[in-house]
Amino acid sequence: MTFRLAAVLALVWVLAGCGDALWNDPYPAADRGSNTLFSAFVERPRHLDPALSYASDEWDFITQIYEPPLQYHYLKRPYELIPQSAESLPTVRYFSADGREIAADAPPEQVAQSEFEVRIRPGLRFQPHPAFAQDASGKPLYLALSEADIRSRYRLSDFPQTGTREVTAEDFIYQIKRLANPRGTSPVFGHLSEYVIGLKELAAALRKDNDKLLAEHRARYGSGDKGLPWIDLRQYELSGVKLVDRYTYRIRIKGKYPQFVYWLAMPFFSPIPYEADQFYAQRGMNDGRNLTLDWYPVGTGPYMLTENNPNARMVLTRNPNFRGEAYPAEGEPGDEQAGLLRDAGKPMPFIDRVVFSREKESIPYWNKFLQGYYDRSAIASDNFDQAVQLSVEGQATLTPEMERKGITLRTSVGTSTFYLAFNFLDPVVGGLTDRAKKVRQAISIAVDYEEFISIFANGRGIPAMGPIPPGLFGYRDGEAGINPVVYEWIDGKPRRKSIDHARKLLAQAGYDNGRDSKSGQPLVLSLDTVTRGPGDASRLEWYRRQFAKLNIQLEIRATDWNRFQEKVRTGNTQIFFLGWNADYPDPENFMFLLNGPQSRAKTGGENTANYQNPEYDRLFERMKNLDNGPERQQLIDQMLKIAREDAPWAWGFHPLNYGLSHQWISNTKPNQIARNGLKYQRIDPELRERKRNEWNQPVVGPLVLIALILMALCVPAYLSYRRRERMAGRERA
Repeated sequence: MTFRLAAVLALVWVLAGCGDALWNDPYPAADRGSNTLFSAFVERPRHLDPALSYASDEWDFITQIYEPPLQYHYLKRPYELIPQSAESLPTVRYFSADGREIAADAPPEQVAQSEFEVRIRPGLRFQPHPAFAQDASGKPLYLALSEADIRSRYRLSDFPQTGTREVTAEDFIYQIKRLANPRGTSPVFGHLSEYVIGLKELAAALRKDNDKLLAEHRARYGSGDKGLPWIDLRQYELSGVKLVDRYTYRIRIKGKYPQFVYWLAMPFFSPIPYEADQFYAQRGMNDGRNLTLDWYPVGTGPYMLTENNPNARMVLTRNPNFRGEAYPAEGEPGDEQAGLLRDAGKPMPFIDRVVFSREKESIPYWNKFLQGYYDRSAIASDNFDQAVQLSVEGQATLTPEMERKGITLRTSVGTSTFYLAFNFLDPVVGGLTDRAKKVRQAISIAVDYEEFISIFANGRGIPAMGPIPPGLFGYRDGEAGINPVVYEWIDGKPRRKSIDHARKLLAQAGYDNGRDSKSGQPLVLSLDTVTRGPGDASRLEWYRRQFAKLNIQLEIRATDWNRFQEKVRTGNTQIFFLGWNADYPDPENFMFLLNGPQSRAKTGGENTANYQNPEYDRLFERMKNLDNGPERQQLIDQMLKIAREDAPWAWGFHPLNYGLSHQWISNTKPNQIARNGLKYQRIDPELRERKRNEWNQPVVGPLVLIALILMALCVPAYLSYRRRERMAGRERA
């Protein structure tokens, strides 16, 4: 008995935790107390190559690694462009068709070409990488490897030597040329080739040479296209991009396109060294090893990717060659009071390392955030009520549980719009006839997006009055900005028009009480949508109820995403729901979604509704290339009036983004356009460790109780055993 009691006491001592280690800590002991930010991701990134990547979850990584010429000011709103790898904002010159330089305020139709001159910061250096490694004589170590040399190497760390060099203007030009390389289809080539002079011609030349190399490769190695000889893009001409000197280059584009400056803040225009391109092009690098630029980026930014296991974990580490950058010294009103200027002028980044763990399910993600193992979190619908409470006025505040933990909530209106589109090629809901227009207007009133936001988005959104979201030039607040087709301004706020008004519009269209006045047949419309899972049933039923207010029968045509895209592409839809996230903070990036020449079915453009109104299109051509100012605002107002009357969309809503951060992380401010915010943020590792210990103390009482119960259950058996032993001993005696 003495032995068993000692064993139980020993067990209790172990369970109580000899030492400071937390039982449920998902990280190695070496990470405790480190200057590391812990975050999570859901979907594995497909591309990390800045020529190929065009998804927000991918940019969460590569914008920390790559530095295009420009970036957005972290604190200021409206969004303001500032230099990043460039020394200053580009200078812009304009030229007429005969080559003469003309004034900046010349009418857009007189501008044949625009020239952007970019001067980069001297002294920029690439992160350490094997592509730059050299031997004692200055000869590259790893740029002429045989397949045998590569066969035993599976990770970048298998190349022990690294090097670096200074970034020059040629590295920026090299990346622009990569956008035309047929070996990796850039998602922006089609758009940019319409502007950057010579980009189409470069693509044609590269395609011709690549086809020749491919034929030779297949004749030698058989089928497949891996291990093709490297194409040195330095040897190819790109007529619209010229090197001026070591730190300066110029880009010429067709016409006047002020929005081009926003592209210079995207990863597509980051510097790429030819050495990295040559290194990864060697035969065998991508033979099941993922030794590619798409897997291991090479940048100049504050962080570099040191671990890439997209099924489990990705790690960014401070780049020792980063140039350094000062935290902004000014912001917008309220930033100083919010503590966002305490680090003004201090060198960034503040965090040494960022660990991203993959979390496929929202519940484990949320629980780890509450335990302090993730430093920040979004709010899923399942967790909304636990995190946020809404006041009578609709104001979002944290629940007492979140406040006790010192968690902070930041909200922002997304630079996005979600809309219900009417296909203008459809004979019933499409076109500019008065009949079709009134049908669309009636449906726009009946589909109550205030209710949709409340039910399906936990109140996280604002009803849209047009395509432009708040925070962008062209958006008008208050009564001046309402959609008068759908809303009235009553008691200082917009109120959706009554369903009776919608029914009158439908009757005027010839569908009194939802029936065709000529045939007597009920009006039946189809909603094309994507099948995502059982959770969609309630949303689709809600849409049926909205149409039923007008006695319109709504049929649901559900399919998978690929088939849905094909139907939208070919114009084989009637009504469907889609959204758009801003590429850059300019009204043109939203107004072009309704531009007739950019019809999805006719030209492959982004006008998915295939809407076409000649007057809207005429005004768009005038508006798109103007600088922000009264003239541009007036044109936008006229275009919005036309579009609201035509109602190609039931305008839907702009999402509100909610983000939670623990008390030990500071300098967090939502930025809906830029995603390079990690360098600005700071953590307090000591406070985090204290809170983790406080929130994750083991509860050993139940385990001790179980141990005592087990011991009590063992006592009768032990006594019976001892009794039999004694009796057997007496019998033997």
